Amino acid sequence: MRILFVTSECYPLVKTGGLADVSAALPPALARAGADVRLLLPGYPAVLKGLSDLAPVGDPIPDLPGMAGAAPRMLLGRMPDGTPAYALDAPALFGRPGNPYMGPDGRDWPDNAQRFAALAWAAAAFTAPAGLDPWWRPDVLHAHDWQAGLVPAYLRLRPDRFGGERRPGTVLTIHNIAYQGQFPPWTMGDIHLPSSAYAIDGVEYYGSVGYLKAGCYYADRLTTVSPTYSQEIQTDEQGAGLEGLLSVRADRLSGILNGVDYGVWDPARDPLLPAPYSAGDMGGKAVCKTALQEAFGLERAAARPLAAVVSRLTWHKGLDLVLEAAGGWVAAGGQLAVLGTGEPWMEQGFRQLAAWHPGSVGVRIGYDEGLSHRLQAGADLLLVPSRSEPCGLTQLYALKYGTLPLVRRTGGLADTVIDATPAAVNDGAATGFSFGAATVREIAFCLRRALALYRRPDRWQVIARHAMTRDFGWEAPAREYLELYRAAQTDAA
Repeated sequence: MRILFVTSECYPLVKTGGLADVSAALPPALARAGADVRLLLPGYPAVLKGLSDLAPVGDPIPDLPGMAGAAPRMLLGRMPDGTPAYALDAPALFGRPGNPYMGPDGRDWPDNAQRFAALAWAAAAFTAPAGLDPWWRPDVLHAHDWQAGLVPAYLRLRPDRFGGERRPGTVLTIHNIAYQGQFPPWTMGDIHLPSSAYAIDGVEYYGSVGYLKAGCYYADRLTTVSPTYSQEIQTDEQGAGLEGLLSVRADRLSGILNGVDYGVWDPARDPLLPAPYSAGDMGGKAVCKTALQEAFGLERAAARPLAAVVSRLTWHKGLDLVLEAAGGWVAAGGQLAVLGTGEPWMEQGFRQLAAWHPGSVGVRIGYDEGLSHRLQAGADLLLVPSRSEPCGLTQLYALKYGTLPLVRRTGGLADTVIDATPAAVNDGAATGFSFGAATVREIAFCLRRALALYRRPDRWQVIARHAMTRDFGWEAPAREYLELYRAAQTDAA
């Protein structure tokens, strides 16, 4: 089966969030399961620089949205791990430094509608009768998030240009329904869709053109990144306005849990750590904790439980709860190390917290991949109190590193962390801590439970070792996706 994986980012070339990690890890897992998978990426400078053996394929692409009078080329190369990857070489759209979605002023690029319509149009062009690549034609197009949401719409609404004798199947994965790609109605004049598509049974979304809505409406199959999240987005609370459509299409909506690339995230062979360790020999974790305390200016004290945050610093991530509960945590003997960037008021709040509690709270504003690994290894707890979380990857990394996640029960957090209730601890099933309501009272009580268990190091070690044995690799999700692709092919036939 030939699969075109259409994504706007992929680690290590370009990354703003978990989508990049999924785009890097799932295609190789699918390939190991027997699929022929190729990526399609925008031709950002980092992509063109990072792909090896780049060469043009096929003819220039005519009528690309946002490229009047120009016909960009498609290039084919290889990711650092060898996965074949196409890059849409359109410098006028993608030849920009920095963030793929925002300019230096922190605002969205004003032509994002055209930029990502062009990506979707180029993906659809692989299915044209002549084919974009004369040597390769996909059986399934797997689109990711709003940036690729128009892929299914083009195949359904432009049969005059795409699809050939047999339309390939389409799958859309919603990584976070909060980001939807909404643009003014006059965008319809730029993106080569018929005007009739601007309707409630189409791409219209509350008076705008909705790219994610288009994908949800026209894709043969829909997925989210955890089973619980697939149910949550069908509710008023978390559906972000798409709950009605998703409820109608519930029989085409699946929740497939994200996996972890253990080739990157494994404390036994992680080159970014000061010392390796494993479930069978956890001696190195103490070395990692001491190094982390030193790096964040914290008191070197093995007896003090160290909680970490590796996250965007936003209200959505529930980190205002951490700000309010941190004083009690420190008073009880805990430490806190924070790495992230986000809303200015929250960044300032964590800086002030560190100033109030020297030796107990350390904060780094920014993003550092190596430091994120060392936080996972050196901390005792990882705090993930999200108000909603489609899947979450940091808690999966924490489990592998023997750092117990403390999470709010929502989305993929509910699916992956088993709360250390007395029964779960006695049964040997516990892997972390969880709480329900997004309140300071709830997270503070959960922190007190964690502290009580930390003071019983024999039990804590048993739970940490068990957490490290949990398997959240990509092999099982890859098999689920292959079944879904076959279903999408049947739907399209």
